[in-house]
Amino acid sequence: MDQSDPYPSKSWSIYTRREITSKYEILERVGSGAYSDVYMARRRSDSLTVALKEVHDYNSAFREIEALQTLRDCPNVVALLEYFWSDDEDAVLVLEYLQTDLAAVIKAAKKEWEGGMSVGEVKRWMVQILLGLDACHRNSIMHRDLKPSNLLISADGVLKIADFGQARIIIPPEYTANDEYNQSFEQPNQETIAQPPEVVPIPDNQSSQDHRVPNNEECVVEANDLGVNDMPNNIDNDIITPDGATSTMSDQEDPFQQPYSYETEGEDNRNGQLTSCVGTRWFRSPELLYGSTNYGPEIDLWSIGCIFAELLSLEPLFPGTSDIDQLGKVFSVLGNLNEEVWPGCVHLPDYKLISFGEEETPSGLEVCLPNRSPDEVSLVKRLLCFDPSRRATAIELLHDKYLNEKPLPVPLSELRVPSKHGSQDEDSSLEWDGDRDFESDSDFDGFGSSKVTTTENGFSIRFS
Repeated sequence: MDQSDPYPSKSWSIYTRREITSKYEILERVGSGAYSDVYMARRRSDSLTVALKEVHDYNSAFREIEALQTLRDCPNVVALLEYFWSDDEDAVLVLEYLQTDLAAVIKAAKKEWEGGMSVGEVKRWMVQILLGLDACHRNSIMHRDLKPSNLLISADGVLKIADFGQARIIIPPEYTANDEYNQSFEQPNQETIAQPPEVVPIPDNQSSQDHRVPNNEECVVEANDLGVNDMPNNIDNDIITPDGATSTMSDQEDPFQQPYSYETEGEDNRNGQLTSCVGTRWFRSPELLYGSTNYGPEIDLWSIGCIFAELLSLEPLFPGTSDIDQLGKVFSVLGNLNEEVWPGCVHLPDYKLISFGEEETPSGLEVCLPNRSPDEVSLVKRLLCFDPSRRATAIELLHDKYLNEKPLPVPLSELRVPSKHGSQDEDSSLEWDGDRDFESDSDFDGFGSSKVTTTENGFSIRFS
């Protein structure tokens, strides 16, 4: 190594930035991916443990900061404490540190916990996921990469949606005021979005107990009779209060002091047209797998359906090895995609390019969820619909009878929380650690025979 350049790798740049190291003691790197590195750090002013996320991609950093500022008061979304931004350096986000994730919970329930996960525990995790997702969708944010490893969990059992690097703030193309679902996407008043809300640090002479975090009724949804009434109104403020959350900037203009850039689905925008290459394959909806660029927050609902199925079975539902294999696994369970189950599906970009043999005997979700009740299977079915318009919304599922009948969701204090994040092993797959699969599938070996024919659109691949 060149001794004159002790930090040749860009991933080490965080150690050379005085504005960061003067405020935070960097302890260790705890995660790494194609677009970011995550470090555990200690805030020098009060010894609070935080996560420093160094994001190597401008667009990803912009999306994440924009989304987290919008969702800053939601108890089931990870808190952004502050960020560092300059022209010639990677953005660094200072986030609350959460010790584990849902992937670790699933792994522990499968391998370590006698009897697996109780129904009450499953319901509590589901309720928290739905509350977080409802907060996103009510604020016109689609996450686009929901999976167990992006659902972080605090030591006291609070689940929070994280990793908004692929998120989009959107305006639905057709807003109907009388529709309950569309009401949750009401565009904020322009006066409130012209400037991101100022973050005020807690004065040193005040107790954090004086700064109550809004409860779920105030922030997300009226939660009466949802089996969540035992959820505390006042979660650990040392974790989720934006303490000392001032944005540290260079002399350049802060891009986040500009009006929010809402995007209309499928149209050109600041970052170009929406792409179908988002999310992690196992949790990617059929419309994305067929190349759609005109989709909405329903893609998150499909992902949640896959996550719920995994909570119930402790096994991934559709563990595809390629996009083609992913579609094959979906069809083997749910049957073929056609006009009968989704009117208009023939207009998906790749529908006429890729076809499958008729799946005469799909296994059905009941086979994938053995020993689970009809109500549990029904809840998953309400999410895993080919037709996006038929997928149940987060608020609808919070009123589902399954979550509101005995056994009720357990209190947070009764949740079992592993001490570490889920690891990458034979049970968690490469798909779980943020490996975003943007490349096209080019190797069909092992999937079965295929037939390529020329068409007016180019070619068609049929799998049997």
